[in-house]
Amino acid sequence: NLRFFRHHKEKIPYSWSDGAPTIGTLFSPALVELLGPARDPKAPLEQRHRDLARSVQVAYEEAFFHLLGRLYERYQLPRIAIAGGCGMNSVANGKIALRTQFQDVYVQSAAGDAGGAIGAALVVAEQVGPVPARAQMPHAYWGPAHTDAEVAQLLAARDADLLAAHCDVEHVANEDALCAAAADHIARGEVIGWFQGRMEWGPRALGNRSILGDPRRADMKDILNLKIKRRESFRPFAPSVLREAVPEWFEQDQDVPFMMQVFQIREGKRALIPAVTHVDGSGRLQTVTEAHNPRYYRLISKFRDLTGVPMVLNTSFNENEPVVCKPEEALDCFLRTKMDVLVLGERIVRRKPEKPADT
Repeated sequence: NLRFFRHHKEKIPYSWSDGAPTIGTLFSPALVELLGPARDPKAPLEQRHRDLARSVQVAYEEAFFHLLGRLYERYQLPRIAIAGGCGMNSVANGKIALRTQFQDVYVQSAAGDAGGAIGAALVVAEQVGPVPARAQMPHAYWGPAHTDAEVAQLLAARDADLLAAHCDVEHVANEDALCAAAADHIARGEVIGWFQGRMEWGPRALGNRSILGDPRRADMKDILNLKIKRRESFRPFAPSVLREAVPEWFEQDQDVPFMMQVFQIREGKRALIPAVTHVDGSGRLQTVTEAHNPRYYRLISKFRDLTGVPMVLNTSFNENEPVVCKPEEALDCFLRTKMDVLVLGERIVRRKPEKPADT
């Protein structure tokens, strides 16, 4: 009901400040009359706000599953692809196989409005001439990459900054040793910046521009918010899990390469991974395969070998700004936060332990 909104007929101010977007009011006074005043961002969350958020989700799911039901009645096909502005609703997406006849769900990595670029390209391709068979997109690693030489040059140029921050740098060219070292840091409860290969396309960090932590630690969410994220306590962190381990740890067994679905974690496993388990026992998983991200797969495998847990906690490599893209952005984020370790390609940057004060 557009009576409750302004965006379709008025210019809404939009700007960046302090590394975060500032967006003007999208809704009209009619929505305030209906639902009550908007919460000040600095005010505490009340039960009314939680009830409202829950009700919006329930109303969306009612409409969503009704549409999917009608769609299945018309076409009788077991597979569905989801995209568009609501395609990012991972909670609803995770229920498709449970609440509809669709059993094979594909949600691409930029399922929001940015994903329209794919549709635009396909339309133009059809107009230009015959289109060959469309390739699948099983991964999202289409962004920029940077060589080890570029990383080495950056670290040399920032040597004074690293020295001032009491950091040392180690070059580990052997991938097995690199992943083993990173897994050991994670298992010790440290927060790792993981910058590898091509950047992900879309809003989710999928193991190339990620901050990683130990999913076994109940306090890991608080540690991340204290050291880096500074965000609301209810916002979840995700498990990146080895694909073959999904049926043992989750109640559904599907490919979720783009972290676009939420599944229930098996009840007997929830206490083992509290940092990535939502209050309702679910988790917004990313499935990781050796074929599509061998280095990230190897890191998680090393963590599994150390701990018996075939997943790591994964959140986007940023503070409040957009996800880092270039090595210098990753280094800046590392230095201005309290991250413990930065794995930048083949280089491991560590903060030296602080020496105890003399007594």
